[in-house]
Amino acid sequence: MHFELSEEQTLLENMVTSFVRDDYNWETREKIVKTEEGWKPENWSKFAELGLLSVPFSENHGGLGGSAVDSMIVMEQFGKGLVVEPFMPSILLSGKLISKLASESQANDIIPKIMEGESRYVFAYAEPQSRFDLSDVKTSAVKDGDSYTVNGFKSVVFGASMATHIIIAARTSGDQRSEDGITLFMADIKSDGITLQTYPTIDEYRASEVVIENLKISSDMILGEVDKAYETIEEVIDLATIAACSEAVGVLQILKDSTVDYCKQRKQFGQPISKNQAIQHKLVDMMIEYEQAKSILYAAVTADLNDTVQRKKSVSAAKARIGQSIKFVGETAIQLHGGMGMVDEYMISHYFKRATMLGVLFGNVDFHLKRFVGLTQSNIEPIGTATIKGGY
Repeated sequence: MHFELSEEQTLLENMVTSFVRDDYNWETREKIVKTEEGWKPENWSKFAELGLLSVPFSENHGGLGGSAVDSMIVMEQFGKGLVVEPFMPSILLSGKLISKLASESQANDIIPKIMEGESRYVFAYAEPQSRFDLSDVKTSAVKDGDSYTVNGFKSVVFGASMATHIIIAARTSGDQRSEDGITLFMADIKSDGITLQTYPTIDEYRASEVVIENLKISSDMILGEVDKAYETIEEVIDLATIAACSEAVGVLQILKDSTVDYCKQRKQFGQPISKNQAIQHKLVDMMIEYEQAKSILYAAVTADLNDTVQRKKSVSAAKARIGQSIKFVGETAIQLHGGMGMVDEYMISHYFKRATMLGVLFGNVDFHLKRFVGLTQSNIEPIGTATIKGGY
């Protein structure tokens, strides 16, 4: 596959690479994650100054009109630095929802504040029982005059403790797993009726369980149409999945390169262990897995993401394949580092944990393999008198 960045994209890559190298080295990152907040607000202000918070927003709203390739560039470099600031949940997930569904007045009010770093939105969609099913929503919103009363529970909302606002997916009609009947509501995260139970995740990021009790939201805080949010939620989650894949590729590169360097330095029986042929085979296999992950990521970001079926197939193919690479590269890195790979004082264990988290974020390997096969089989033409049906 021929893949080449434009001049503007090369400049973007160089800018983010410089930030990670100069302002987000390993020692700095370790200090940030050990703070009570778990992030550095000054970095968010710097993102705004660099224009990173404007990347996915259209030029009509004052943004840069960035494509999936531009988001990939940012997330891959953030993956190399294990950047913990909530760029994906706030900008690439919530920001995309707002840009796609907001009315003109809402967009004109909200998007400039996001790009300036003043407002940070997070999207609360997952529930304890929903797993990876985006339509499984028990949180309810009942109309009461010109407002709605929302009750429910949202789980693993990344970046909620760092946010100023929250977007809640709630059921306004239909059954628990119906795709119809889901509506998005925006609210100040400190509103009466919202309680956060925040905790550090295994990879040292921050997530929250969100308890919603009798939350009053006016009708003008609805994002998009009532009952019709599902398709946009699915689309935006797919785009965020590509961003997660991009970050994973950055993490995999560090795992691969660090393991090669370690094997060249670690001596056993008077010579580097990289001289051992069995270990050389492992290192080559790691490189192959990394290159396969990067290639399928390129295929995903250059696919026609406006075509629903093509988008779903490209996203699931990438997530499944990269998930397999995460398992192999991560486990091999730990194996070749030996005991050193397991200690918190050594960075390789942190990259392994982040890679593992990215492997299940927005759907694990099994989920996306099943989705991809279902989409592929549903497009197969009948052969003779036999019809091959889609799905499992």
